Amino acid sequence: MPEFSDEAEVTRAAKRDARVDLLARRRSLPDPTRAAAAGRVQAELVTLVRRLRPRRMTAYVPIGSEPGGADLPEVLRAALPADAELLLPVLLADLDLDWAAYTGPADVIATGRGIREPTGARLGVDAVADAELVVVPALAVDHHGRRLGRGGGSYDRALARVPEATLTVVPLHDGELVDALPAEPHDRLVRAVVTPADGVRTLDGGPGAAHGVAPHTSAGRTRGE
Repeated sequence: MPEFSDEAEVTRAAKRDARVDLLARRRSLPDPTRAAAAGRVQAELVTLVRRLRPRRMTAYVPIGSEPGGADLPEVLRAALPADAELLLPVLLADLDLDWAAYTGPADVIATGRGIREPTGARLGVDAVADAELVVVPALAVDHHGRRLGRGGGSYDRALARVPEATLTVVPLHDGELVDALPAEPHDRLVRAVVTPADGVRTLDGGPGAAHGVAPHTSAGRTRGE
């Protein structure tokens, strides 16, 4: 039986290998495929936002081959009620996430870390706790809700502040919802994913029905309807 430290290193190595494979697959996607996927993911998230009408939600600015498209925040803000708030993350020096309100594309800037962040007033790391819908990036998610991020741990720390009943959704490309992923004790589960082919799907044990999203459906619409 291996020592715990050996098991942990095996898990970390498995995560590293999975990240390499998943990133290579994303980079290989043709531009038309990425654009079509972004349109489908945006449409499904818009339907979800209009159904749930959250007073506060969080998202992020997809970069490179990430699903959702760079204009995802603007699309989501347009779908929210007029008095609702969309927060975007601000990466701190210790890799934790602060949050600021998204007010439009002119108030989002590129940072030296290769991401785009809002320039508004910082609301603190706990602002995510008040969100009623949390959209989270990942390279892959498994059917138990385990997500594989890029390895910095930023979103695991943020998700630790999110109440268990809050709907957390990960946009993915088709093929990135997998049977199982390597996981460590600090990894936080998510409740749902959205893919171009299947729309919004709640995961095993996820409280999707409590949010008006039926399990394994497209934004609450049973496939085939």
